[in-house]
This record gives sequence, structure tokens and C-alpha cells, in this order.
Amino acid sequence: MIVAFPVAMPTMTKDGPSQTLDMVHGRMDGISRKTALALLQAGEGQLEPLLSAAQQMRARFKPGAITYSRKVFIPLTNLCRDYCGYCTFRRDPGETKAHTMFPDEVMEVVRAGERMGCTEALFSLGDKPEFAFPEMRETLRRLGYKSTLHYLEAMCEKVLRESSLLPHPNPGLMSAEWLERLARMAPSVGLMLETTSTRLLGKGAAHDNAPDKDPAKRLRVIEDAGRLKVPFTTGILIGIGETLEERVDTLIAIRDLHEKHGHIQEVIVQNFRAKPGTPMAAWPEPTRTDMLRTLAVARLIMPSMNIQAPPNLSDPHYADLLDGGINDWGGISPLTPDFINPEKPWPHIDELRQRTEAKGCELRQRLPVYSEFAAMSKARGGLLGERLAAYETSEIIRGAA
Repeated sequence: MIVAFPVAMPTMTKDGPSQTLDMVHGRMDGISRKTALALLQAGEGQLEPLLSAAQQMRARFKPGAITYSRKVFIPLTNLCRDYCGYCTFRRDPGETKAHTMFPDEVMEVVRAGERMGCTEALFSLGDKPEFAFPEMRETLRRLGYKSTLHYLEAMCEKVLRESSLLPHPNPGLMSAEWLERLARMAPSVGLMLETTSTRLLGKGAAHDNAPDKDPAKRLRVIEDAGRLKVPFTTGILIGIGETLEERVDTLIAIRDLHEKHGHIQEVIVQNFRAKPGTPMAAWPEPTRTDMLRTLAVARLIMPSMNIQAPPNLSDPHYADLLDGGINDWGGISPLTPDFINPEKPWPHIDELRQRTEAKGCELRQRLPVYSEFAAMSKARGGLLGERLAAYETSEIIRGAA
């Protein structure tokens, strides 16, 4: 059973929202926690002014095109030791669709993606499955690797050596040593913070029985990435039981880490979607207004950062997400499904372009590492540096669609 928690609201003066938005216009830094809370709890009548402020902030700090990364999605293994209340990706050994990909399977997908113009190989996988399952330890032994992270590292290197794609791994918690190792084979690494709420680790909450979702551990990984100058993708998951205060605190924690280290290339604002067969199957999903308001507040908290929202989780009205001030659609695959949300297919890239243009924006393809962060990865040298140097003269890195 998933436990509901109350959403606490900050106190507002009678004309507080209007006064707060007036303060936002013309400022160059991010808004405060108090202001963010006030804007999140503002009434429906203040939504349009809030969205307008976010769009103006995007125009000031992120002018030009809305970007996306053309990718293949590689679910290296869906065995996982965590049991999140909303997840249908993870499996136990022996369950239907439980699978660990072999190297030939990985490269078959990579080569097919290469033929379709993809530049990113997104690796997603369960967290430390060998810690929980002897079957995974045996699979790794047969493949010749000590751990899932060793296997991931080898597959990232194989993709880098044998294709034109760039790996982007999302392996869950990892040590600073592993961050450094993966960063030699991948220009960017990802880990969703999701929330800073420790309450959601409690009995019956979204992260009950999910030890790797401890916010302190995830914040440590993001901090380590900053110290090591690894371009990093992270983000929040809204609607899983967090209060508005906790939602804002999560965004501010991300902003603070980036201000300290300058390494967070992208902040994803992802909306919870209920899935049949999970403990949260009947949990209410965030509304369109809730999503737009959160996007706009994220833009105002982090005016100069790249803000992304996945279009497939807001279909068929995903173009409205642009009204919240985002400047990126994230990874879109012309080949593989979203294995985390298989019931929500990616939009066709031609359709994505049409809907983006209908909002008065241009769509451009990018690499898995944003252009302003590529130098950070290129500095590592080796094969990765050579590949990024080659992309510097390509149409993609120069912003062609």
C-alpha cells in the first residue's frame, strides 16, 4: 500500500503572485526558495503570467532552437535490487521479460541506430542486481566480468570503438572511481535525483524497499561527478508523494551543485505516470497545470541551465511543455521504445519538428553531451577525445537539424 502525504502550501498575501512575478522580470539570477513556493501554489489565474515569465527567461538565457538527441535505448539488464512503487522496468530472475543483453545484441541495436542517424547509445540498467541475485552473478561470470558496472564499462568501450555512436550510461549509484572510469568511455553520465525527500523511503511510500533511492547517496554521486568534471544529466520525478516544499528543495539542490561545480548539463522534469500492476497503479498523476507550473518554476530557479521534459509522457499535448520554458526534448529514438515507459511511444521526429515549429521554435539535433560541455569531456583525451574532436566539424555539433 502506498501512503499519501499532505502537500503543504506556503502562505501568500492577497496579491502575492502578481507581486512575485513582477520581481522575476529583469532579474539575472535564479529565484529564491520562498518565491518558488509562492509561484507553485499560485492560482489558475496566475498560470499564464508565470509561463510568460519562464518563456522570457528561456529567450534571454537559452535563445535559439529546441534540441533533442537522436538515440538508441539499450536496456543492458532489467534485473534490479530496488523495488520502486511506480516501476515496470525492473524484473527478478525468472520473471517474464527478465533479460540481460549480450554484446552481440547490444551491437545489433547500435548498428541499426547508426544507419538511422543516431548519435547516442543510452544505457539503462537495474541497480547492482548481482548484489541480490546469484543468477546475475552467474551471467556476469559467463560473460567474463566481475560486476554489472564492469560489463557496462566494456559495452561503452565497444560502442565507442566499433561505431560512431557516443555512450550515455545511467547505471544508478556508483563510486567516484566508477564515475571516472565510465567518463573515459562516455562523454556524459546520468542519474536521476528524483527527490530529496527521505520520507519517500518510508513504509508504503514510493521508495520503500529501494535502498539505492536514498537522496543522500544520489546527491553524493552528483557531487562526485562535479569534482571530477563529468558532464552530468539529472532531474526530478514529480507526483510520487512529495510535497511542494520537497519538490522545490530538490530543484534547488540541483542548482546548488551546479553553481558549485558547473557540470550539470541537463535537468529533466519528469512527470509520474501510473502503471498497471504496480503499487502506485491508482496513484493520481500530475495534471497538465502542475507539470507546466513546475517546469516554469524550474526555469526561473535555474535560468541559464538546460531544462528538459520527455514528450512521450505528455502525449498528445506534449507541445504545450514548451510553454513552461524548456529548451530540450531529451533523447528521442527512431528505432527503440522507451523501455522505462513502454506504453508511451516516442513521437516521430518529423512530428516533433512540426509541433515544435508550430510553437514558433526550431528543432535541432544535438549530441548526448551538450555542445557547451563537450570541451569538458574532450579534455579526457584518448578515444573519447578523438571522437568528440571528429564531431566538432560535423553538422550535428554545429547545430543542424
